[in-house]
Amino acid sequence: MAAAAKAAAAKAAAAKDLGPVDYLVVAFPGNKFSGAIAPELRKLVTSGVVRIIDLTFVKKDAEGTVTVMELESLEPEEARVFADIDGEIGGLLSEEDLTLIAEEIPPDCSAALIVWENTWAAALAQRIREADGIVVAHERVPASVVEQDLLAIAR
Repeated sequence: MAAAAKAAAAKAAAAKDLGPVDYLVVAFPGNKFSGAIAPELRKLVTSGVVRIIDLTFVKKDAEGTVTVMELESLEPEEARVFADIDGEIGGLLSEEDLTLIAEEIPPDCSAALIVWENTWAAALAQRIREADGIVVAHERVPASVVEQDLLAIAR
């Protein structure tokens, strides 16, 4: 079996053990991305809570011109803050995905697009598949919504 075929087979086998996957797009007005989120992301990866699958950056200037940058195409100083975050970074987001996401980013903003596997839930996801379970609903509720509900209940 050729090396490429072996690699593809290994990825397909790994996908069967995959936990739930989330993505997050965080915009930074004024194109002021400082990398301040990297230390917390690093903690989540190091502790085994998540595994980074893709990390891409989008920059939209004041005129609306979009530039997409993978981690390896960032300036060395910008990329350095993410250098030791382990993961299989890159390639999951398609050109179409990036175009759709870029449309949602306001002009004069930078954005980090992060796709991660919730490794903490991988074993549960595997057991659900083995039990022929079917996930019929799975939603992420924003913290602000929960906070508002808890404040309303407390009144």
